[in-house]
Amino acid sequence: MGEIVGAGLLAHVPTIVLPEETRLELNEGKEITLVTGLQQLRKDVFERDDYDTVVVLDSHWATTVEFVVTAQQRRAGLFTSEELPRGMCRMPYDFPGDPELAHNIEKFADKHGTWITAIEDEYLPIYYATINLWKFLGEGLPDKRWVTIGVCQTGDMEDHLRLGRALADGIAATPGRRVLLIASGALSHTFWPLRELRDHESSDPVHIFTPEAREADHERIAWFKEGRHDKVLDTMPEFSKHKPEAKFFHYLMMAGALGEQACVAKARQYGEYENSIGTGQVHLWFDRPADGWTGTGPSAAPAPRTPHSRI
Repeated sequence: MGEIVGAGLLAHVPTIVLPEETRLELNEGKEITLVTGLQQLRKDVFERDDYDTVVVLDSHWATTVEFVVTAQQRRAGLFTSEELPRGMCRMPYDFPGDPELAHNIEKFADKHGTWITAIEDEYLPIYYATINLWKFLGEGLPDKRWVTIGVCQTGDMEDHLRLGRALADGIAATPGRRVLLIASGALSHTFWPLRELRDHESSDPVHIFTPEAREADHERIAWFKEGRHDKVLDTMPEFSKHKPEAKFFHYLMMAGALGEQACVAKARQYGEYENSIGTGQVHLWFDRPADGWTGTGPSAAPAPRTPHSRI
């Protein structure tokens, strides 16, 4: 039986992979702590031997008619971002996947009233919400498998919780698997307009797009540190006013796998809460509590299903 042994809500902002000289230039001569935080997280967690697979819940990969989980034996190549090709250009990546786990996750779609497909296509695109974190946490650790699951742009909160429930069941059904989950994405997520954003490139949270968004981010960080996932989930309508990245679907998938409102895992923070041209960024890591994550959370009756789209 497989198990989830750790989970994190981690920032993937492009700034972290820029040359140090450029980072310092953008940040008033200071290193951004999103970089030093990931460096410490690697030492504390990712260089250990108590896990074998990382599953990234990628806020940049938006599917349409189903959830997709990568199922390649290996993913390797050069990555250039379509969004920021000057800063993320021809970045090499090479890591093993986990086809067995991917197909096991797919098997639990019907149970949870959703649609999940494992895709093995070697030409399937990859996104920097996965690559940037792999560069810090996975590069140089060749035996660690990495798998990515995208958000679904036609889904809502319940759909992404259902994906998380299926993810937990798929992990449990994979013998011996020890998995780390990464919800890769931001908190509040509104960019400054183009003609203004170069005045807001410092990591200082004073540059978050609105004081209200900054306050909402701090409130949720405090709740995470208290293990109050129930408060985060129960106040999603309020938080949505501050446009969390990908509607916070990356976190919702992770929450669905960890027990939802019943999850009491407390976060420890790596680095500071920082700005990225208006958006709120933080690294929060959740160790599995000694008595478990509290189980699989509230069960949901499978919703009626329509025939699978042929798209």
